[in-house]
Amino acid sequence: MEKFLNRYFDNFNNRVLSRFSIWLIDVFIIAFSSFLVYFIRFGFQYFTEEVRIGGFRLTLILAVFNAIFFIMCKTFSGVLRFSSFSDLLKIVYALSLGYGLSFVFIQIIKPEGGLYFANNVMFFAIYALNVMLMVFSRILAKELYDMFSGRKGKTVNVFVYGTKMPGISVAKALKENWILNYRLTGFISDEENMIGKNLLGVRIYANDDDLFRIMRMKTVKTVIISPQKMEEIKNSPFLSRFIDNDISLLTTSPVNEWNGELTSKEQLKDIQIEDLLPRDPIHINMKEIASHIEGKRIMITGAAGSIGSEIVRQVASFNPYSLILIDQAETPLHDVRLDLHERWRDIRSEIVVADITNATRMEKIFAQTRPQYIFHAAAYKHVPMMEDNVSESIQNNILGTKILADLAIKYGVYKFVMISTDKAVNPSNVMGCSKRICEIYVQALAKHYERIGKKATQFITTRFGNVLGSSGSVIPLFKEQIKNGGPITVTHPEIIRYFMLIPEACQLVLEAGSMGNGGEIYIFDMGKPVKILDLAKHMIRLSGLKNIKIEFTGLRHGEKLYEELLNCAEHTKPTHHEKIMIADVREYEYSEVKTLIDDLIETSYLYDDVLTVKKMKEIVPEFHSINSPFEEIDKKTDGDIPVASWTSRLQNGDSLAV
Repeated sequence: MEKFLNRYFDNFNNRVLSRFSIWLIDVFIIAFSSFLVYFIRFGFQYFTEEVRIGGFRLTLILAVFNAIFFIMCKTFSGVLRFSSFSDLLKIVYALSLGYGLSFVFIQIIKPEGGLYFANNVMFFAIYALNVMLMVFSRILAKELYDMFSGRKGKTVNVFVYGTKMPGISVAKALKENWILNYRLTGFISDEENMIGKNLLGVRIYANDDDLFRIMRMKTVKTVIISPQKMEEIKNSPFLSRFIDNDISLLTTSPVNEWNGELTSKEQLKDIQIEDLLPRDPIHINMKEIASHIEGKRIMITGAAGSIGSEIVRQVASFNPYSLILIDQAETPLHDVRLDLHERWRDIRSEIVVADITNATRMEKIFAQTRPQYIFHAAAYKHVPMMEDNVSESIQNNILGTKILADLAIKYGVYKFVMISTDKAVNPSNVMGCSKRICEIYVQALAKHYERIGKKATQFITTRFGNVLGSSGSVIPLFKEQIKNGGPITVTHPEIIRYFMLIPEACQLVLEAGSMGNGGEIYIFDMGKPVKILDLAKHMIRLSGLKNIKIEFTGLRHGEKLYEELLNCAEHTKPTHHEKIMIADVREYEYSEVKTLIDDLIETSYLYDDVLTVKKMKEIVPEFHSINSPFEEIDKKTDGDIPVASWTSRLQNGDSLAV
């Protein structure tokens, strides 16, 4: 029988009754209600011809008036199997109006034989039965359809986290839409007054240690978190507890984006690993940033990269006069161009495919565009690759920064904000050291012009750690490895990193840029460091897969177990923003720094990696290579007097501060 019904409902999955058919059924229910009440009242013995005629006349009057209100209230316009509470209310309104008007009409015409042999009690009984039968018809159609059409696959038992309106809306959507194939089994709430009560026919449970025992008992492996609750708990340890207990987590887009209903699994999305990291929300001074950017000519280098493209989007929202976007990656830069034209078509933009190490090309761009504000995000950033391509790291990162900084002075740029990295602190690799040398140059340049009393560009440096989701970062790599069935490769079981979302990092860059006066190195509060092994385990659990292995591949060239945001000899000073500090670092003499850097750049064109790295270590004495072929250089110089005279002076305690 069940197989027959399944086949029957399969044939009608995509078919619905016409509006006229539903209208006829509703009129028939009126007649049936009237007949049934008459039969109960009079039975066979007293069901005379006069009673039958009276009943027929009353039924005719009820059918006419109610049919009119069915049309006015459109009680037949919906699909029966998807009837909602509002559809049932329409039925009650239409019948109440129809019966009310019928009663008034009968009282006016005052027919012989009373109310066609129906007294007030019978009249109300017909009305009540009619309401119940019409409501029941919708519910029955819905339940039958759900029963036979909505069980195509294995039903998943779920809990909904959140008992306010967004959570209730999610739960109702699950109950009403069989396509989702989820069975609501319970609610989770943090509100004491809700614990133990029933909602939508299921129990509300507390988010405590006993919760997971209950979920195992009810075979619940999935929790759907309401959008509002997700905002409340995404920075709390609650989410990690679910992951640690092998519970899959889903959430939805905000309820107001559903267009009235939750219709597909695409509207349910997995909780991302970013939501599990311990990060506090970041607040920035939008007015202060806007005052610096609005109406200005803004140049952004590395505009097609992860950080650069996000800076483009955020700067564009502050209504600059124009954007000068520079990158040598043609296709990603084209994507940024399309995004700009779609979302900020009124902003003037110069999209320039160029190499920042080409001094002639950059000079012409500056002369034509006259930027007032520069965000310098162009850099080679991958540690192992730069360890194997030393000269390219010097030429792109250091020479490119030097060319831009010098042109900023020449063309009167108001502010120059450089993006640096935590790897510049006590660098252990070529990439980190190259960024530290960039910091030294722009800071020395800023202090030089400050000392001679000449108004010039304000050079500001910002340091932060890894950004989530940037190209080449660990999270996209892990996602791809999980997608391919594993294994996940982790370099070392104890390796830790700081993480920040790309938009958050860029917001802090803009904030630091607005508060800087020149020469500062700003560091960001990156929150708590995250163990990469724990990150990998969380991502495996989030994926719902259990057979993904983790392999340890060993530290890569130049890689540390942990990153620092400050040199141990440095101190920090607070700013008005709780997440931004100023690094109190050593200051260097510009003329000597310039000579050493020019020599380093010239040496890089010899493509002698050992000689080039020696020059870098002379400029940055704290640069000690780790897990790298350049460790031999450190061994040879340990205990010896370094080659560079200024390094020797540092070791003798002489100050190089300006």
